Amino acid sequence: MISRAQLAVCLVLFAGSTCVHAQKQQVIGAPPEASNMKLVGTSDLQARSAYQPTIHHQGDRWIAYIGHHGGTDAVPSPVNPMTGQAEPNGTSIVDVTDPAHPKYLRHLPGQEGKYESGGAQMVRVCDGKTLPKGDPNAVYMLRTFGGEAHEIWNVADPANPVLVTRIAGLKDTHKNWWECDTGIAYLVSGAPDWRTRRMTQVYDLSDPAHPQKIRDFGLPGQEPGATGAVPTELHGPISTGPTGNRVYFGYGTNKGGILQIVDREKLLNGPKEPTPDNLRYPEIARMPMSAFNGAHTTFPMLDMPIAEFAEDKDGKTRDIVMIVDEAILNECGEARQMVWFADVTTETRPMMISSYTVPEASGQFCQRGGRFGSHSSNESMAPVYYQKMAFIAFFNAGVRALDIRDPYHPKEVGYFIPSITSATDKRCIPVEGGERCKVAIQTNNVETDDRGYIYIVDRANTGLHILELTGPARAVAGLPKN
Repeated sequence: MISRAQLAVCLVLFAGSTCVHAQKQQVIGAPPEASNMKLVGTSDLQARSAYQPTIHHQGDRWIAYIGHHGGTDAVPSPVNPMTGQAEPNGTSIVDVTDPAHPKYLRHLPGQEGKYESGGAQMVRVCDGKTLPKGDPNAVYMLRTFGGEAHEIWNVADPANPVLVTRIAGLKDTHKNWWECDTGIAYLVSGAPDWRTRRMTQVYDLSDPAHPQKIRDFGLPGQEPGATGAVPTELHGPISTGPTGNRVYFGYGTNKGGILQIVDREKLLNGPKEPTPDNLRYPEIARMPMSAFNGAHTTFPMLDMPIAEFAEDKDGKTRDIVMIVDEAILNECGEARQMVWFADVTTETRPMMISSYTVPEASGQFCQRGGRFGSHSSNESMAPVYYQKMAFIAFFNAGVRALDIRDPYHPKEVGYFIPSITSATDKRCIPVEGGERCKVAIQTNNVETDDRGYIYIVDRANTGLHILELTGPARAVAGLPKN
């Protein structure tokens, strides 16, 4: 039942939409909740907890490579129906050429372990013909292996991957970035002698069979031998390559976030020894965030034309970084994690200009169960959406479509919250005398492809959902009516 107060919130915030999602908890059999987005196809991903989807155009096919978290207490190693064997969560490879009928090709097991301690969360893909020293007949998949290693596989035949090389001996890994045109990779790692769980190891992977380490990098105070407080750990970087000559690092997850802007050329070619001075050398600027918020994704949108400023003498275009925090605790047990937009046109003086969050009352999300708050954005820079629309994974509030053409005033124009299934895992919080558990969708990460399809994956084992925009949201992206 929707109260009058909730209905009023819906009418104000989502004028023109049905606001069908003002309910406390999802139930099996209920339809998805949506506005200006619709479901095209699904894959259950063998009921494995999913993290990072990467969509790669491979010849005349489109292949989704999906990284998984570790297993659960109840099912540490789900059975792979294709082999009949229990396998630790790893990487799902799915043919999405026909998005209405995804075809599961292969599960590639990862590290044994549960939740954040196993699996193969991160995946990136580069064509061998694009990498400067790659095999032109190969397609290379870079993935993490639990927390202990990075691996590169040849997935030219995506149903039959072949291991190429392994970078091992680490204590944690996470959200990498790989420049396909240069081969430079920024590997989120945990070097055993560093004082933080996650930092950056920069590698030349232009010849994936022969990785060449360039340097270790992090914030001063994280390096071996340092003393005093340890700065917040890295979450992940995004590089603009040699043309943009910038790397945008995000530190922190749900608190103490930092946006760091780094000169790429100085990072790669400057002094390598991890002394405080050498770690500061490539840094252009550092923008601390609130103690309440982290920096999971730092997505650059440079040289954006701003229509509102078109007649101004200066500042017609702006350099913007979209920063997305990650919600960690279930049932709103922390400060709200959100989306932030920073103007970095004057690089040495970055400035926060706007923010976005899903209004809690629009769906009573704190009461639904699981996490509520932002987690990540799509990271594709393909022209179909770049600098026009962003898609934000918001856990139990599904995926949200934002019109970002005016980053000073981002506007939600659509959303999709998948239906739960019998595979959807519960999420619990401690209460007096035990724990309270609820089942809700947990949209974890999102990506888009050059065709305009949107891919979301679920942390609570509900699988992959392939979406497309409908109605007015398509006009924002300049897509034809459907």
